[in-house]
Amino acid sequence: MSTENIIALKEQFKKIPTTIISDALGRNTGINGLKKYHQKSLKLVGRALTIKCSPGDNLYIYKALKQIKRGDILVIDGRGAIDNALMGELIMLQGLKNGCDGFVIDGAIRDVEAFEEVPVYARNNTHFGPFKNGPGEIGVPVSIGGHIVMNGDIIVADDDGVVSFPVADAEEVVKASLVLLEKEDGIIEQITTGKMDWVDQILDKAGI
Repeated sequence: MSTENIIALKEQFKKIPTTIISDALGRNTGINGLKKYHQKSLKLVGRALTIKCSPGDNLYIYKALKQIKRGDILVIDGRGAIDNALMGELIMLQGLKNGCDGFVIDGAIRDVEAFEEVPVYARNNTHFGPFKNGPGEIGVPVSIGGHIVMNGDIIVADDDGVVSFPVADAEEVVKASLVLLEKEDGIIEQITTGKMDWVDQILDKAGI
């Protein structure tokens, strides 16, 4: 897929809620269990730069900082460990400086106040800092809350959470999402005009 196509798709995904994308993906795939730490309502769309860390150890995040390309989102598999933060303000600032757009972390962060306007999703927060011993890996498949993210996958995140999917599936995900958005708009129109056909359809289908 060309750079131009990816840019166009990113702009489309910025307009589609993750709830709709999740439905388009079958409601059974995506990242769950992370908390949004930024205070503003921010939409995050980009490609995953994956990092696998030892629990509470961020040595390979430092290495990944030197590999960031503009538009990357650091997707960090810390095995869900929350005793030691994997990153704080300093790594966040360096990541942004190098072109990173946001952070998805199956682990903990610290310096919470510094993330108020920066897209970050994490398992938890703690004042305890990280170790720097390794081992770790970069650009490998990672598990974020049990959901597998491949290096280079598309990440879309907003106030409702985080979803991911392969770049090769992006166009189909857009098409399916737009169909669902149109359907939802129709339901909203029914509600505003006092109709309940959409409720009856659900109940009829369930035999109630």
